[in-house]
Amino acid sequence: MSKPAAMIDSFRHKGLRKQLVEIIRRKGITDPNVLNAIEKLPRHFFFDSSFLEYAYEDKPFPIGAGQTISQPYTVAFQSMLLDVSKGTRVLEIGTGSGYQASILALMGAKVFTIERHKILYTKTSQLLPALGYHSIKTFFGDGYKGLPAYAPFDRILITAAAPAIPEKLIEQLNPDGIMVIPLGPDDVQTMTVVVKNKDGSYQKSEHGAFRFVPMLKDKEK
Repeated sequence: MSKPAAMIDSFRHKGLRKQLVEIIRRKGITDPNVLNAIEKLPRHFFFDSSFLEYAYEDKPFPIGAGQTISQPYTVAFQSMLLDVSKGTRVLEIGTGSGYQASILALMGAKVFTIERHKILYTKTSQLLPALGYHSIKTFFGDGYKGLPAYAPFDRILITAAAPAIPEKLIEQLNPDGIMVIPLGPDDVQTMTVVVKNKDGSYQKSEHGAFRFVPMLKDKEK
């Protein structure tokens, strides 16, 4: 049985990904692990077939439930700040389309990802295994609570705008672990790297302005 058109990775798609990699490289993404993952992963697999022509633009795109698949540069930038390697345990808050989680998995991370929107969780929890990403563990839940049963994590990635650093998530981070989080109000956020100290305190560094949908509490049915 032939694959649906949206699941075919053609020479044209691969060429478009090479162009996309050059665009984000020129914007300052230097980590070869990140660039290789962006070039390898077919972003159009995460789009509805009606919108495939938008898949390799360096722009965000709506995916339903008021959420977006992030701009490739933003995905690459957060992934670079996260500094993952083979076997790194990563908790992602905001699964969305599953594209970011798949990039991290390609980089060798063990990914645990939470989505609060049931419609997105259902779609992505079926899509990722269909694409071969059986190691990504998906959960329907409240991102502010994290996954204490699976903690601690080496890295935590938040893909939504948070007004403050969630203390429950800091508790689930290993000493010397890194959290990458867009901090600030709804209109614009500062990409922030949080490094947890061995005594439980943490230090922050700021890495430019970005725009994300807000991080909300509780599950949405």
